[in-house]
Amino acid sequence: VQLQAFGGGLVQAGGSLRLSCAASGRTFSSYAYAWFRQAPGKEREFVAHISWNGGSTYYVDYVKGRFTISRDNAKNTVYLQMNSLKPEDTAVYYCAATSTTGLATRAYEYRYWGQGTLVTVSS
Repeated sequence: VQLQAFGGGLVQAGGSLRLSCAASGRTFSSYAYAWFRQAPGKEREFVAHISWNGGSTYYVDYVKGRFTISRDNAKNTVYLQMNSLKPEDTAVYYCAATSTTGLATRAYEYRYWGQGTLVTVSS
């Protein structure tokens, strides 16, 4: 599966953005997906995960209540709705796909990666 992430941009603190991850291929619904992010000078970190059917989601603590991951299997797209953005959310955001069953929060568990989209939150 090939992934393409888009929707990043510049937003003021407190604002919102919705990232999209479009997937090619007929096996979209077979995979679970996640969003990771990488801030300048830092390692890539897990943000959110959604199961293959969308029935289960999981978030890192510092985005809970602000970010929502979702998927539309009919459109082969995964979303990350980000609200109440903070300057510390500034990073390149990556979507990734895994065939691992159950929760997967580590980058090495994901075989397929999108190219990343930059989110910049100004104070």
